[in-house]
Amino acid sequence: MTEELLNHRAEGPASAPALLLGPSLGTSYALWDKVAPELSATHRVIRYDLPGHGGSPASLIGPGATVGDLAALVLALADSLGLERFAYAGVSLGGAVGLHLALHHPERVSKLAVICSSAHFNGSRLWQERAAQVRAEGLEKLAAGADARWFTPGFTVPELVADHRAADPGGYAACCDALAAFDLRERLAEIDVPTLAIAGRQDPATPPAHLREIADAVPDAALVEIPGASHLAPAERPEAVLTALRGHFDGGARRGMEVRRQVLGDAHVDRAQARQSPFTARYQDFISRYAWGEIWTDPTLSRRERSMITLTALVAHGHYDELAMHVRAARRNGLTPDEIGAVLLQTAVYCGVPAANSAFATAQRVLEEED
Repeated sequence: MTEELLNHRAEGPASAPALLLGPSLGTSYALWDKVAPELSATHRVIRYDLPGHGGSPASLIGPGATVGDLAALVLALADSLGLERFAYAGVSLGGAVGLHLALHHPERVSKLAVICSSAHFNGSRLWQERAAQVRAEGLEKLAAGADARWFTPGFTVPELVADHRAADPGGYAACCDALAAFDLRERLAEIDVPTLAIAGRQDPATPPAHLREIADAVPDAALVEIPGASHLAPAERPEAVLTALRGHFDGGARRGMEVRRQVLGDAHVDRAQARQSPFTARYQDFISRYAWGEIWTDPTLSRRERSMITLTALVAHGHYDELAMHVRAARRNGLTPDEIGAVLLQTAVYCGVPAANSAFATAQRVLEEED
């Protein structure tokens, strides 16, 4: 019998670092529609639906469910996708799941972002009452007031309100049970996963003080407050949330710049930076994040091996200006002139003699500069 899993959507390259995105109570993974596609440029993004929400079966949990139960479902999803380790960002209940994972399964979580969430949700009584109301009356009344709970005045996302109205009452109520029992305040200091807390400055459900409590207690955690955002900040202020998440998760840009300087040299990178304009800025950022921050930092191949591959590819496509740059990089990565010559000799066989002629002329010029 096949194990039932949380409904989910995957975006981005399968080889990229994994990033799981958790939704809030009452929403589907559509909560991330304005953020996930951008994050998928550098990550394999997996966003999921809570039980009874979106496409996830309500039967995955029942009355008396806990945040730990939800976290177990997230781990089962990650296991099914072959994700041993992943970054995680979650909103509200999704953020509580992230805190639980970081505390109880730190070996699985590389980085954590907790958005418009809390280490506790103002006691159990409110959630017990809401669970009882939903089990008795359904979700229509709650959905009618969703805009006031979720967004600043005058703002709405009709698709998310429709998701709220369409949620399964039993699954929704079981998620309320999980919120009622959740309180990690006394254990926040035990979390050693790099953590970012993001607060919506106008959030009445989990005010900035709740996120500040997390940031103050979790060692080395950071706090970002987003003006003009209420409880569903990724839907209401996606650009600000995206900026904060990229800064937290995409160490690739900083790491990539370090590797870029190590391989190409400070002088080359400084010249490239000096030529940067508003028109080329995003491309330069892309190169630092992806080419240097993801590909060149992958330990599967050594830098020597990557230099040999790069020299061959540049000869094959006739990119001789780039070839000159990477001959210098190959020397910096430990290749001898004889080894570079052997690589270029092989290109004569597989890329053609005319291409190799030009390549040898370029490489000879660069190598003579060293003498």
